[in-house]
Order: sequence, then structure tokens, then C-alpha cells
Amino acid sequence: MDLQLASFGDLDQISTIEKETNEYPWTPNNFKSSLDAGNSSIVLKDNKNILGYAFFSVIGTDSHLLNITVSKNYQGKGYGKKILKKVLFQSKVLGASIVFLEVRVSNHKAINFYEKFGFKRDAIRYNYYDGNPKEDALLMSKQGL
Repeated sequence: MDLQLASFGDLDQISTIEKETNEYPWTPNNFKSSLDAGNSSIVLKDNKNILGYAFFSVIGTDSHLLNITVSKNYQGKGYGKKILKKVLFQSKVLGASIVFLEVRVSNHKAINFYEKFGFKRDAIRYNYYDGNPKEDALLMSKQGL
């Protein structure tokens, strides 16, 4: 297993994993735009197979976790923890002292995952996510990296 920076060549596999794991997935163009914008990205690979990934943006002392996903076939094996630990470490190296994120209020599995890492519930963004009906986002943050 190897954690490394995502490249444009990884986007096909990343997009496939995104579609299989998320009801409202990022599009391939969302991932491309994130890389084009200079956002940080991490992929967890086993040989050439991507098992999971994260995209995040560090501006000043703030890090924003934009997307973190593990392929359905590899969930529950500790790979998400490995990826998030790397995001927190890289955020600190890049000067961040806080990481924040949004998560669907219905995504209890993810909320519990973040809370185990010390993320706190901060606020609600109403009607943040598209869908029918729209869904609220829970804002969470972790300070003191």
C-alpha cells in the first residue's frame, strides 16, 4: 500500500470509485478542476489500483477537506483512517492549524468516523446539498493539528 499525490492519470479510477460510493458523486470534471486549482490530493494505491483518495485545500491556517472516499470493496479495513491521518499531517506541514469539512446530516457513518478523529460539530448549512429534497450539511472542524 502506498499513499501518494493524485495525478491526472488517476482520475478515471477515482471517478469510478466516486460513482460506486456516492449517491451524489463529484463529476470527473470536479476532480480535474480541483487538481487544476492546485488543491492537495492523496491516493492510496495497492500496486496500480486506487483503494481510496482525498482532496483538500489549504489556505493560510485553514485546511478544507473537500472529498474523502474509500472504494466499497475496501471499506472497513482501516484505509479511510490511513488517508485521513495523511490529510491531517499534510495540512499541518502546509501550515494549517484547523481542518474543516461539510458532511450530509444523514451520513451518520462519516460523522462518527470524523468524531473519532476529534472533529467537533460546529453548525448546520441548510439546504446545502442538491437532491430531492435538498439536504443540510453538518459543518465540522478539528483544531490543533
